[in-house]
Amino acid sequence: MWQTLFPTATTAYRGGRAPLVFFALLATVSTARSLVHLLAPDGGAGSIAGLNLAVAGGTNIVAIFSQWGASQLLLALVQWLVIWRYRFLVPAMLALVVLEQLLRFFAGRFKPLELDTLPPGQYGTYIVLVLALLFLALAVRNSRQSG
Repeated sequence: MWQTLFPTATTAYRGGRAPLVFFALLATVSTARSLVHLLAPDGGAGSIAGLNLAVAGGTNIVAIFSQWGASQLLLALVQWLVIWRYRFLVPAMLALVVLEQLLRFFAGRFKPLELDTLPPGQYGTYIVLVLALLFLALAVRNSRQSG
């Protein structure tokens, strides 16, 4: 059954060590972030993001953060699967990370949070975007040179 669900990779990863290590760091952060959103009593909405949960619908905010954590955990599991079994997909996954950060950036511009202080994810979007672009370019360049 394992082989049916997860067939052997037919293409070798040639993107270099640095992009792979960066992607593993992203997978680690994704896993931790998802578990916080899924398991923390407030889903991280108040304790990390600084949202006021003492409002009408505050429990709904917590529920949404928890459900978001469940989705993030699935993405983290896919990231680990790529690292362990399908490394040739690292460049494609880095491209998805870039796209995700761009979408988060634009979503934040169209529907900004109204908070006294910005949540860590706000800063993380800029940092991850730049680093993911850098490591994606490196992975693509390394793949071309070794292929």
